[in-house]
Amino acid sequence: MQMHPNKDTQLCMSLSARPGNFGLRFHNHLYEQLGLNFYYKAFSSQDLPGAIGGIRALGIRGCGVSMPFKEAAIALVDELDDSVQAIDSLNTIVNTDGHLKAYNTDYIAIEQLLKKHAVPKDSTFALRGSGGMAKAVASALRDGGYANGVIVARNATAGQTLARNLGYEWQAELAGLRPRMLINVTPIGMTGGPEAQALAFDADAVDAADTVFDVVAIPAETPLILRGRAEGKQVITGLEVIAIQALEQFVLYTGVRPTPEQFEKAVAFARA
Repeated sequence: MQMHPNKDTQLCMSLSARPGNFGLRFHNHLYEQLGLNFYYKAFSSQDLPGAIGGIRALGIRGCGVSMPFKEAAIALVDELDDSVQAIDSLNTIVNTDGHLKAYNTDYIAIEQLLKKHAVPKDSTFALRGSGGMAKAVASALRDGGYANGVIVARNATAGQTLARNLGYEWQAELAGLRPRMLINVTPIGMTGGPEAQALAFDADAVDAADTVFDVVAIPAETPLILRGRAEGKQVITGLEVIAIQALEQFVLYTGVRPTPEQFEKAVAFARA
């Protein structure tokens, strides 16, 4: 069913330093397929308080929040879901009559993917990163029973705080560690970034691992994922993360849960 925007159309959006097309295509495809009077648009802004104020003032129904706004936006909303309070990081804002409530669907996505890929709970791991998404991933690991991990972060203050709060060790660099699972939660390998061609971990560390997990979704095949595939490792991609978290956002915005088939078709459309 082709939808045509009108005065009653509900607008949803995303807010990111580097807007992409995945969320826009994913959400709008499902709105059309399910006959919902919604429209989704991606935005970037240097004025976070102004952007959040605009969501409230204009009655924008929902907003997906990406790096680098996931922590700073917390002070600008009215209510925090448990998923945000536990992690101190949001990725979703739902506007109900001017009341802004924040959620974190990244956590849900990570939790589901660790189960889907059957990563052994006794796996040693190294997680590179210390920002909002790193908090979500590390929290999902801790709550999932993955106890033997290290946070690798160049930012010593943020890295040590994250590690201490979740019961992990911290190191500035991976150095000689060779864990069974490597997880990149930094912009290393991201298209358009200063380290777009770089590996988040040394090649020999990738070769020694069993599972390689890169949260970066643009490109779908990062240098880390390409290396992992080439060496026959189990890989978990950023595309899988953004697909599941986008699905959970869609449900929060619309109150409708697509079927698994509708979800898979929306992911395929968004990737094309």
